[in-house]
Amino acid sequence: MRPLTHPSMEDITVEGILHALSDPVRVAIFAELAGSACAHTCSNFLQVSDRSIPKSTLSQHFRALREAGLIRSERHGVEMHNSSRCEEIERRFPGLLAAIMNAHRIQSAGRSRAAKRHAATPKAKAG
Repeated sequence: MRPLTHPSMEDITVEGILHALSDPVRVAIFAELAGSACAHTCSNFLQVSDRSIPKSTLSQHFRALREAGLIRSERHGVEMHNSSRCEEIERRFPGLLAAIMNAHRIQSAGRSRAAKRHAATPKAKAG
């Protein structure tokens, strides 16, 4: 099995972070990890934002987050435990992740309201 590599803090870039978090599934995964005090296994994210995510796709998302330096992954038997590197990134780029996570929360709340409005709109009968 290949060893996991994590970039050093000096190798983490704003561009890499923004690229990794530009995907809606990855930013949702990272938001959950960043808001948690403990590590999560990949299988905790088989359902993200009401969408089923195949394991193979999920592993690619975690790899992108790890390579951007946003998470640390550790193997424990057959499971992969993932945790955020928020504190380290905050020291390197103060306020960056807080701004991104705040924007994500605002955007998610807007999408939720829009979805509720759409679901509440009566469908016109074909006639």
